[in-house]
Amino acid sequence: MRPFFPIAALSLFGTAACAPATKCAPPEAASHVRTTPPVAVDPEQKFAELEACPLESGQKIEGCRVGYRTFGTLDATRSNVVLFPTWFSGTTRPLVDIVPGKLVDTKRFFVVLVDALGDGVSTSPSNSRTQPRLSFPRFTIRDMVESQRRMLTEVLGVTHLRAVMGISMGGMQAIEWGVTHPDFVDRIVPIVGTPQLTSNDLLLWTTELHALQDDAAFKGGNYDGRPLIRAVLDLHALALTTPAYRAGETSRDAFPTWVGEREADTSFDWNDWHRQLEAMLAHDVTRAYGGSLDASAKRVKAKAMFVVAEHDHMVSPIPARAFARAMGERATVVTLDGPCGHLAPSCEAAKLASSVTAFLAE
Repeated sequence: MRPFFPIAALSLFGTAACAPATKCAPPEAASHVRTTPPVAVDPEQKFAELEACPLESGQKIEGCRVGYRTFGTLDATRSNVVLFPTWFSGTTRPLVDIVPGKLVDTKRFFVVLVDALGDGVSTSPSNSRTQPRLSFPRFTIRDMVESQRRMLTEVLGVTHLRAVMGISMGGMQAIEWGVTHPDFVDRIVPIVGTPQLTSNDLLLWTTELHALQDDAAFKGGNYDGRPLIRAVLDLHALALTTPAYRAGETSRDAFPTWVGEREADTSFDWNDWHRQLEAMLAHDVTRAYGGSLDASAKRVKAKAMFVVAEHDHMVSPIPARAFARAMGERATVVTLDGPCGHLAPSCEAAKLASSVTAFLAE
């Protein structure tokens, strides 16, 4: 899951939907190796200074800060907030171009885009002064959610959400929100997300992790500069779409250029990749409820719309569908059935946007 969604997701929900026969922006391709703390150069980027963030493991993140951006107007009752966390290896910057005013109506809703822990904007292995590189403690999807809850309540004064929605790893966070804080949120919209990984998902992400750890350039996390670690990006690109999509989009003659551009991506720090990948591998909303999807689904009080991609090779739609069934009448499933695989939300952006608009308006 390279940036879980196309890093070039800039055009994800832009002026025109990306049809299967056209060139879709390569999601999840994000960045890789930032060795200095990011600087908030644009006025939209804000930070919640949380001091220390306790983790599920019993450890804590020191100097914990959470990046976020807001759009729209918070109403008098503070009840119109839509939270949108980032996908794997993505930041809120590309979300600015696809969420506020496009996927979510900012005339009606107060949209909060939030940078997940480990994305190089919020506190991460790449920017921590006291816990740098892999001395940075492991964190979970639930830890991401807890940092976001604190940002909302302690900084923005928000104690209830109209909705939490997100793509890929953002969808995992949306489901975690519904299970962990059932009284906090009215609706969840996981888009190509999952309540737990299947064995095939685990195989993909474990392979990526091993490819990263075993690459000589990684140096156990103590690399210099921005090393190229091509195998990880090749694996990620392989699972991101489908064989039919890739063959239709990239000719044999164009392949060397196409793959070379992807293998040259060094925009996201590898230690950040490592820790976020571990968070996804550990993701399972059932773990506190006897391993039962039914039991964890019963905790969710929010209404839910699960958006799944029929041909997703990166995040299987099977657990999301099972979770929706366990929720009964409180959940619906929207299926994107084109050949784009995990990039279906980009390729079928019009269908996604209309479904989200209708669901939030209910």
